[in-house]
Amino acid sequence: LDPRAKWHDGKPITTDDVIWSFQVLKANSPMYSRYFENVTDAVAVSDREVEFHFDQKGNRELPKILGDLVVLPKHWWEGTDATGKKRDITRPTQDPPLGSAAYKIASFKPGSEIIWQRVPDYWAAKLPVKIGRENFDRQRFSYFLDDNAAWQAFTKGGLHDIRPENSSRRWNTAYNFPAVQAGDVIKQEFKTASPEPMQAFMLNTRRPLFGDRLVRAALTYPLDFEAMNRTLFFGSNTRTSSYFQGTELASSGLPQGKELEILEPYRDKLPPEVFTQEFKLPVYDSPQAERKYLKTAVDLFAKAGWVIKGGKMVNAKTGEPFKFEILGWNDTDQVLSSPYIANLRKIGVDATLRLIDQTQYINRLNNFDFDVTISQLGQSDSPGNEQRDFWSSKSADTPGSRNYAGIKNPVVDALVDRVIFATDRDDLVAATHALDRVLLWNYYVVPQHHRSVVWMAYWNKFGIPEKQPTYSGVDQNSWWIDADKEKALAAKYKSGN
Repeated sequence: LDPRAKWHDGKPITTDDVIWSFQVLKANSPMYSRYFENVTDAVAVSDREVEFHFDQKGNRELPKILGDLVVLPKHWWEGTDATGKKRDITRPTQDPPLGSAAYKIASFKPGSEIIWQRVPDYWAAKLPVKIGRENFDRQRFSYFLDDNAAWQAFTKGGLHDIRPENSSRRWNTAYNFPAVQAGDVIKQEFKTASPEPMQAFMLNTRRPLFGDRLVRAALTYPLDFEAMNRTLFFGSNTRTSSYFQGTELASSGLPQGKELEILEPYRDKLPPEVFTQEFKLPVYDSPQAERKYLKTAVDLFAKAGWVIKGGKMVNAKTGEPFKFEILGWNDTDQVLSSPYIANLRKIGVDATLRLIDQTQYINRLNNFDFDVTISQLGQSDSPGNEQRDFWSSKSADTPGSRNYAGIKNPVVDALVDRVIFATDRDDLVAATHALDRVLLWNYYVVPQHHRSVVWMAYWNKFGIPEKQPTYSGVDQNSWWIDADKEKALAAKYKSGN
């Protein structure tokens, strides 16, 4: 621990805080409990050092994860609130929690806004990693329940100054309002070199409907990415074909060398295609492609015991219709789902979309209460313990995990451990190739797309370093307010710009 480290109330951060935080998070956080699966305990070896004990050797990433441990103020959480009631870290609170970072909560209105105020005597302000960052004295975050309302607020200025843009349609057609034309709102692309997330329709295999790999494979073929990219995304997206897209960790070709050695012991438990075919998603590159791929889907359904009768895909034995719901919460989910649903209906599959409010959506997602949903799974250049949260059999039954597909596969479990306990970089790359390939050939998701740039629009009141981090594309915490630009905007628009 840095001897200068202190909480916002002036008390020092102690090893007792670190140990208590480890114990509380391991016991109460699904994510941390999986990350800390191989950590048995933590003990103080001096006033400034904590030693963590592991029950296994070779988990090379775990020490780094422990270095990222969120440290919480034990004295504050074990104290009482303004009413004299003892605080409970397992329950929600409207007490602004005590922190130790560059900002603290100045005020908030539940469901409306929260204001962060920079801490004038922040203990880490002069550390090399902090120089040039966290330059705003005050940040206000306003909550909008409707994306169109947020968009309108941005176009007017004064309330919404920086807007990351995800909509291809809006980026290409809507940034023509007067402030853009006058150069007072800037559109800018920031390129990224980081791994691309797996954005996909997540098929919940906890539902018997998606238990058959052939059925899941069949559901992959009706997605016409090329038409969607052309008609909806202005050609700006690229199809995602790996869980580790954009890195050397993505599998390709056929398994060979060390990857083949890793997969060989599981040959009889894996789809034969893992060893004989390169994984490829359908490409709708001609007018004939739709007929070809929809027929492939129908053939796969037939092998799984489903046939078309009266225009409906039904179970050949029971007559049960193949019907499922895609759960979403915003307009983007509708854009992504509608073309897919239309193609599914061409082969008799009755798919529908249900949009619910975000709070309800999060609760249902955490409890895996959905048939299919759209989500993203991000990766790093060094995968490790988080893979348990994504794919392990244990996480499939743990509410709040990111194993949305409900994967319970002993081979996947073994490969996850193989990634976590990789001996060196070459071993890690080979193990990740193997994991990627097995996940792909089991068709747990219907992959969508990615975009290797960050779209950002902002009112022209900021100073921005020329070099932005390629791993994230943009670092807003390195920006600052240009006082002259801000003054000019305020005078021109008579607002809070």
